[in-house]
Amino acid sequence: MSRALLIVDIQPDFCEGGSLPVTGGNAVAAAVARYVDEAGADYALIATSQDWHNPDSTNGGHFAAEPDYRTTWPAHCVAGTPGAELHSDLAEALTKATTTVVGVHKGQDAPAYSAFEGTASDGRALAQLLTDAGVTEVDVVGIATDHCVRATALDALAAGLDTTLLAGLHAGVAADTTDAALTELADAGADVGRPLAPATA
Repeated sequence: MSRALLIVDIQPDFCEGGSLPVTGGNAVAAAVARYVDEAGADYALIATSQDWHNPDSTNGGHFAAEPDYRTTWPAHCVAGTPGAELHSDLAEALTKATTTVVGVHKGQDAPAYSAFEGTASDGRALAQLLTDAGVTEVDVVGIATDHCVRATALDALAAGLDTTLLAGLHAGVAADTTDAALTELADAGADVGRPLAPATA
């Protein structure tokens, strides 16, 4: 069996100081960077996802001037901007990784939460990248537990992958939605680890 590390949306716009920050985002970025340094070589593949929204579009209604913060959001992770890049701590760790690292972009002209909705520069979707690497198990980390991490883990399970959410390496937006996401994932068959710290309501 072959295992991959899925790193979901660890981008400056989702960390403190960004346009759509999650409390604990910078701490998660630092913790995941340390984990890549320490354990990255244990994986057959490391895959990163990035929101990569079109600057000249509402991205299928994903951006809104008056967002409801449930299905519509302020502008964030606009393609080519610093806020859409990988967090600098993570990017530095990945440059030193001995394991193959691939990245997918998602959300161009459409809402997209799951990393499985993203594509690599060669056009392959994440599911194909994992299949090509012989991956049968995934560990999932990133931001936010109750949104893109949740959607990615659910899609991994739907793809038949043994799925683990690594404790201390993800952060949620709010306590109630984070708890609901963790319960949903556990019920769906994921091995669920707690967030870095309790999300604020």
